[in-house]
Amino acid sequence: MTELFKNIRGDRLMWAIVALLAIFSFLPVYSAASNLAYTLGTGNTFSYFLKHFMHLSLGFAIIYGVHRIPYRYFRGLSMVMIPIVIILLSITLLQGVTIDGANASRWIQIPVVGMSFQTSTLAFVVLMVYVARYLSKVQDREVTFKESILPLWLPVFLVLILILPANFSTTAIMFFMVMTLCFLGGYPIKYLLLILLSGIIAFALFILVAKSFPEVMPNRIDTWMSRIDNFANGEDTEADYQIERAKIAIASGGIQGMGPGKSIQKNFLPQSASDFIFAIIIEEYGLIGGTFLLVLYSWLLFRIIIIAQKADTVFGKLLVLGVGLPIVFQALINMAVAVELFPVTGQTLPLISSGGTSIWMTCLAIGIILSVSAKREELLEREEFENSPLKILSETI
Repeated sequence: MTELFKNIRGDRLMWAIVALLAIFSFLPVYSAASNLAYTLGTGNTFSYFLKHFMHLSLGFAIIYGVHRIPYRYFRGLSMVMIPIVIILLSITLLQGVTIDGANASRWIQIPVVGMSFQTSTLAFVVLMVYVARYLSKVQDREVTFKESILPLWLPVFLVLILILPANFSTTAIMFFMVMTLCFLGGYPIKYLLLILLSGIIAFALFILVAKSFPEVMPNRIDTWMSRIDNFANGEDTEADYQIERAKIAIASGGIQGMGPGKSIQKNFLPQSASDFIFAIIIEEYGLIGGTFLLVLYSWLLFRIIIIAQKADTVFGKLLVLGVGLPIVFQALINMAVAVELFPVTGQTLPLISSGGTSIWMTCLAIGIILSVSAKREELLEREEFENSPLKILSETI
């Protein structure tokens, strides 16, 4: 164990924040999992706690393994992974699976190990690394829209188009984060506006085709439209049943909360352990618990910005921002949905919600950030050694 801690590199505060989020997640997940145990008829809540523990353990193993890889290798890996991701997304779109009796066309079944994997989460990380690679490559010269279409925007739109039919919210977030990274990377604003217009037109055409051929994507467009309509009009319908229950949970929490495991609304919220776990946290731990969580994510954002600012290359800076900002942005969206500041999206709370794929891909992104931070540490140590009296003495002798 001592040897393991010796090999841990990178920003120590980042490690601490991630560990605090993971530790904090256990009690809410264990509490909210009672609803899953009752719904599925297993009656064993501890099994969900153990499953969450295994997911987080593997996640931290991913962080440790990835942060030991020099981040420059991710530049080339993104080129290799983009076609692989496109193939996986295509298979997912064609295959789709049913999980716990519900349609889950955003998941792919892996027959060998008997598990499901959400390919869009992997695509998100890979795409952001790929965009960071391209932006760093053209950093020192003036880029034209024509020359960036094939190497940059074609892969971006291919990935987004393959995710859109099953997961509009993830597609919208990915598009927004790509645009944000391009803006931060110095891509011309006039071209970004053109891409934004193209994206709106493409989405409108998609809606038109989906409405014309409803048998291709049954109920998906209607689901999106009903969620947006209910949010805009404030209608109390069955469609926003979860939001109403989440609001009741938040109102019941007060300042100090009802106490660990004492949530009532977890028995009525279908996604209490994942999409709406923030409402359960407020109900059980009150405003104090919710504020603590918000402070942790704000602190995480601060460390991401610090690590990006200290990175030794442009690629390192863009890489940290590209994979780090979506984590905090997704957390804010999850919280905003719970308090009805945003329509229902189905986005989990990073490192808190139960679910293997989301935890693992978040950990993959954190591992990449720590890899950039570790390189900075290595350079500082080398510089310190070069200027040390021992080094000067050895050279003199």
